[in-house]
Amino acid sequence: MKIKDIRNLSNEELNAKLTSVKAELFNLRFQHATGNLANPMLLNSLKKDIAKIKTVLTERELGINSDKKVKA
Repeated sequence: MKIKDIRNLSNEELNAKLTSVKAELFNLRFQHATGNLANPMLLNSLKKDIAKIKTVLTERELGINSDKKVKA
């Protein structure tokens, strides 16, 4: 999931997406523990998706507009 797609979602949609991604991660962890998981890299991608969603929610709470690019 790309960050641009996440930023286009509303807060309610983000919270619903976060819940569903966490549930999917939970199920994949069980599959991994039992040896039934075909692609273990899915675990990493789901963790990153959770982090992206939480970052966008926190930015909105703090009123941070991170759409602007900062030049170093």
